[in-house]
Amino acid sequence: MKTLSISRNDIATMTVQDVEKLATRLEQDDYSNAFEGLNDWHLLRAIAFQRPELVEPYIYLLDLEPYDEA
Repeated sequence: MKTLSISRNDIATMTVQDVEKLATRLEQDDYSNAFEGLNDWHLLRAIAFQRPELVEPYIYLLDLEPYDEA
């Protein structure tokens, strides 16, 4: 099994188009196995924490909506 490894530099060089392609893959959910989709999800999540402006249109894919713990 291949391990996802992405550095801060990789994320820093990502473009809007790169994130759009990633989000499209996640939306289509047409992966040959569950791990490929999970890797893409983790990548989108890492981008969201480091460059949230790129992920803003796709935040619904991460289910990171604020919630009330009360």
